[in-house]
Amino acid sequence: MKIPNHYYTDFCTGLPSESTHMKLLWLLGIDAYCISPDKDVTQVAPHLGRNQLLASIWFAVSLIEEISKTKYTGSDTHKYHERIVLVLEDVAALLQTSLQLQGKSEPAIAEESVKCFQAWVTELAPLRKLTPYSLQLLWHKEVSEVTADCLGDILNPFSAFFTPQDLDMLVHFLVSEQARDQLSLLLEGIFDPEPMAIARLLLAYGDASIQDLAKNLNNPKVQPVMRELMQLLQCEGYAGVADEICTPALEFWQSYTEFLIDSLYGDEAKVAQWIDDAKQYVVQAIASCWVKVRLPPEETWAGWNQDEKGDFKAFRADVKDLLQSSYTLLGTSVFDRLAQLALEALQNHAWLHLEATLFCLNALGETISDENVVDASLSRLYSSVLFPRMMDASLAIPSKTQQTAMTTIVSFAAFVERHTEFLPSMLTFLFESLKVPKLAQVAAKAIYSTCDTCRKSLVSEVGAFLRQYEALLQWDGVEAMTKERVIGAIAAIVQAIPSTEHQVMNFIKLLDYVERDVEACLESAKVGLMEQSQEYGICALRCLVEMGKSMQEADGAVIDLENEASTEDAHHSPAWAASQERIVHCLHAVSASLSKDGEVIEACCQLLRTGYKESSPGPFVFSPKITESFVANSNLQTPRLENVLDTAGAMLTRHTRTAAKTIDTSLITFLVHVFQLAAAMGYNPSTEPGVSASCIDLVAKYIPHYLHIFLHPQCQHHIANFITFTIRCLAGYEIMPIRASAFFWALLFQQKYGFPPEVGAMVDSILAQYGPHATLIIVHKISGQCARSEVETYVEPLKRLAFTQVRAKQWLEDAFYTDSFPNPKMAFNQKRLFLEKVISLRGAKRTTRVAMDWWSECRCNIASTLENVLTAIPAPTPSTLPRLNCLMIVRALELCVDVVRVEEAAAGEDEEDEGRYCCVMVPSDEEEEEDEGVSQRMGGRCVWRR
Repeated sequence: MKIPNHYYTDFCTGLPSESTHMKLLWLLGIDAYCISPDKDVTQVAPHLGRNQLLASIWFAVSLIEEISKTKYTGSDTHKYHERIVLVLEDVAALLQTSLQLQGKSEPAIAEESVKCFQAWVTELAPLRKLTPYSLQLLWHKEVSEVTADCLGDILNPFSAFFTPQDLDMLVHFLVSEQARDQLSLLLEGIFDPEPMAIARLLLAYGDASIQDLAKNLNNPKVQPVMRELMQLLQCEGYAGVADEICTPALEFWQSYTEFLIDSLYGDEAKVAQWIDDAKQYVVQAIASCWVKVRLPPEETWAGWNQDEKGDFKAFRADVKDLLQSSYTLLGTSVFDRLAQLALEALQNHAWLHLEATLFCLNALGETISDENVVDASLSRLYSSVLFPRMMDASLAIPSKTQQTAMTTIVSFAAFVERHTEFLPSMLTFLFESLKVPKLAQVAAKAIYSTCDTCRKSLVSEVGAFLRQYEALLQWDGVEAMTKERVIGAIAAIVQAIPSTEHQVMNFIKLLDYVERDVEACLESAKVGLMEQSQEYGICALRCLVEMGKSMQEADGAVIDLENEASTEDAHHSPAWAASQERIVHCLHAVSASLSKDGEVIEACCQLLRTGYKESSPGPFVFSPKITESFVANSNLQTPRLENVLDTAGAMLTRHTRTAAKTIDTSLITFLVHVFQLAAAMGYNPSTEPGVSASCIDLVAKYIPHYLHIFLHPQCQHHIANFITFTIRCLAGYEIMPIRASAFFWALLFQQKYGFPPEVGAMVDSILAQYGPHATLIIVHKISGQCARSEVETYVEPLKRLAFTQVRAKQWLEDAFYTDSFPNPKMAFNQKRLFLEKVISLRGAKRTTRVAMDWWSECRCNIASTLENVLTAIPAPTPSTLPRLNCLMIVRALELCVDVVRVEEAAAGEDEEDEGRYCCVMVPSDEEEEEDEGVSQRMGGRCVWRR
């Protein structure tokens, strides 16, 4: 009867785990389990039978796996290394025997040996002599796949493991007819495991030898390797879908390109000798990638699942990275060549070829769009029939090609700004594309980009744009995103109009369009069509947001620093007063009608923020009263309340530079509102962690410029409760409130000088009363009571405390030497040493590293109870070890015959009773009824248990 392999495996792999849990692994080598203890492994291994050899190999694999799971620290480390060296010698002797067996005669042993070799390979030196035996197994088809995977996994991170002779043997195999035959299957689209394994091995060799390959391209041994590496980019099938090797091959060529770029900064004389030849391979790689990035036909694309589409898109993104890297190396030559290919594809109506070429040009555009070095090539492309052809419905151009052509406009917006003569054909193409649902959003994005970049050149055409937008609103099924982008594009042109009067006039026309949606929102809500009302309301608000962004001063505009103070009165603008009133009415109307809609609240917050960064009058530079009213009307039931509070904080930040007295009323309103929210949560941060964090963040923005607001009669009676609330957040387990409160206390700790007397007295009182409590929590947290990722959060207030507060030493000593310290095992001297380090560093960056080490030390001591129990067990001497020798292994494995019969007998039982049996040794005196397969041999009882 044939014994299934898993019975051997279950028994052999169970042995080392029992030992490692007792931390006695260094006392139990392979000789104690599988080889006679009276003889050396090198003497016994050649005489082991097949099952004995397999059992020994399985045990060796399980042994190193258990070692990797066991933590050795402190005094255990040297014992581990001393013992593992002896075990490693035994493993090497065992594998030397098994690897010398011919792969064809014993493929199972050869395969298991290679796996064992891979598992132990990190213990480099003794196994290094076995590499030639492993390399020889590549030639045996039965084990070629597993051997190639093993060597590839070793070669990539441990290339130094291979001697020059080993690498010569590997190259000899990689360029052999056997390897070429396997790799040729990939070119035909046959991605079987064996050719894939050899391809991965080839790439691993390439990664490990990039420098030698690039510098020795004229070497006859290097050329076939480079040719095979290039062919991995030319396999049949779409990348990431059918072609599974193309992505890792692309990673190699990216690394190759980066090496060449780094070499440009070396010795020019030496680099010049080989760099030109090396560049040609980058050109070939780009040519191969240009083929691989071509999109499939639309029907093929529709048949792919989301994972396949994602993998193909990821490959195109990787090609984009390669192209951008190559520009540094190859210059404009690659761009000029791609532009020529685009013209050829356009002439031949090869639309998917054109899409691939434009995709590659767009990738390069992100690198060189602001340079005029490619203007000649772009001019030839833009002056061609590209945009008229894209509008021709009779040509059946794939929508993906049209979308990529629009993306080209966005990628080279700076070129269009320099060459406005191409604007008419471009904009005609884009506005025509708005009529096609598949193209509308991409076209709207391109229109927005073009108008934003070329706003000054399009001022004279603002009337035409308004008429186009009016026509757009008449089309059926126009999406909200399209409307938002296009109205934002027109607002950018309006912003560039020199005359304020003409700006206002054209802006009012845009407001008319928005108010139509607001009216539709309110009418729909009246008749109960809430979903339709939501669509209109959100669209109206987002249109206003896009208009607000576009009406902001363009990047690069001159800022008058001398008149900066006047920015506080920027909202007082008679010219824009009427427009502001209409915008605010829209905001209030929609938010009141849809007050429970989170997207509406978020859009309102975005609308309020659009004017915060402006320093000159405009339609979106609102009075602080508008934000004040909006924030004050919120409560815990308001959706996305965090956004509302963050908006209040953004307004404070906008005014912080001048500490304007004009917003004191708003400051009082915000602070009282935060106190009310904290009280509504019962001062419990776990009730609403996000809201708690936003409340603390908002109050933190009052430090230091607005601390006088704390003394206002409406606020001062609530300060104590709120400070207590921040301490609760600091002591809690919700990460957002922890971070917010830690930042708050870091700011508070560093406040020392420069306050009016009454404010300084208040700050000192707060610190004197609550500073020790905050310090206690910080100390306890970094002493092992927080997660490692939170240590840096708590260290920040600790650094500020040590640097600025004269009472820091006293507070820290009280926190460390209290009876409630979380780790009583930490000695007094350890605490004193850490405390001295923190105080002496005075908030320096190194404090973080010191705190990390302290946290680790505390955690180890907290978790040391079990370790102390284990280390207290007396270590047995070799004479007391059970004689688990080779004979015992074989006898135990023979019992597998019995368990096979047991399983056959159990075949008629219920499914839930079926399962494997394993052999378990129990003491002879243990009271237990013997089951089938019980053996009374080996000084105990071997019981087969399910």
